[in-house]
Amino acid sequence: MKDLDQRIDHKSEPEGTSSMRNANVGRLAMLFVMACTLLALTFVVFTFIQVWFQSTRDEVKSVDVIVVLGAAQWDGIPSPVLKARLDHALDLHNREVAPYIVTTGSKQKGDRFTEAYTGLTYLLERGVPENKIIVVVDGLDTYQSLSATSSAIQLAGLGNQVLLVSDPYHALRAKEIAREVGLEPSFSPTSLDSSFGQLLRETLGTSIGRIIGFRRASTLSE
Repeated sequence: MKDLDQRIDHKSEPEGTSSMRNANVGRLAMLFVMACTLLALTFVVFTFIQVWFQSTRDEVKSVDVIVVLGAAQWDGIPSPVLKARLDHALDLHNREVAPYIVTTGSKQKGDRFTEAYTGLTYLLERGVPENKIIVVVDGLDTYQSLSATSSAIQLAGLGNQVLLVSDPYHALRAKEIAREVGLEPSFSPTSLDSSFGQLLRETLGTSIGRIIGFRRASTLSE
């Protein structure tokens, strides 16, 4: 009987050890998932704080070019958002912050006018000389527009120090994209308010761009 008990004990020992090992692996896997989740959450929260903080700053300084990021136009008439950007760029140009203004933006399907040419017309009507405006119509998003802008001002023989003009929430992502395409950016926001939803959307876009690169992130929206 004693021998039988010993045999049973010997058989149960490996099974108990295996169960304990599986439990330990399970706990380690759970801890790993929790750590990754906490790390991702910390990364996103930190990025949100940066997006918000950058949206509160105005970095006006003398540069080579003012770049107006595109927004909707209505059959050649700037939308309120685009008008605010153009008016701000016009004010900066009149203050001699930069000798040139770049207008950017393509057009949506069915449109007769591009955002960039709408901006050109608007600025010409307000006294900006045509030879001081560079029109960049290539690009359906911020990355494509800034990449095309970088090529255009390089072709024109201008410097790469640019002052980006857009809505406040757009500041951080626009600057990081500009750096990726070879520009040296600062940012001057319009007076329009940024909603919490806009800040969240920019946080997501900036987070993805930082992980996979803004060029690759741009292709995800195509």
